[in-house]
Amino acid sequence: MFTGIIEELGVITHLEREKENLHITVQSGLTNELKIDQSVAHNGVCLTVVDRNLDENTYVVTAIQETLDKTNVGNWQVNDRVNLERAMKLGDRLDGHIVQGHVDQVATCTSVEESNGSWYYTFEYDSSLNNITIEKGSITVNGTSLTVVNSERNSFSVAIIPYTYSHTVFQYMKVGSIVNLEFDVIGKYVARLQGLLK
Repeated sequence: MFTGIIEELGVITHLEREKENLHITVQSGLTNELKIDQSVAHNGVCLTVVDRNLDENTYVVTAIQETLDKTNVGNWQVNDRVNLERAMKLGDRLDGHIVQGHVDQVATCTSVEESNGSWYYTFEYDSSLNNITIEKGSITVNGTSLTVVNSERNSFSVAIIPYTYSHTVFQYMKVGSIVNLEFDVIGKYVARLQGLLK
């Protein structure tokens, strides 16, 4: 379980295919605090630490084919930056919202607008998968907990403040970028119940 509050940007240093799996090496200042078998969210994708190299400040996680099919992990390249968040601790403040680290689908960035020191990003997604946003509701974009503005049937926007911009991958995002979306878990349950009751 995560909160969508990004701790650090990691750098991908190596990618290795093994049959249908992709082993991803990440360089991060968090490496010495991680343990083997620990969950870490990478751009919102919950992946398990399988190896560490403290001398190089790197660790390895593995993505299976299902993860590659449903997220943007398969598009990652060496030197890409990724948002990192360790699992939340019980008793800590929940500064973002409840995030599972299970990506629902990807979206495409269709607009980036600067507005008096902040930025508005607009994303389009496939609405046939029955995921929804609501105005002022929560959404996770590449693992970052954000508030929805301009909610439409297949698109939404988010406002990014300077701190979030400079501490997440939003600073590298542009029109055409593919991002991971995790919709609000409460909204998903409500949508499922409505479908069952019809």
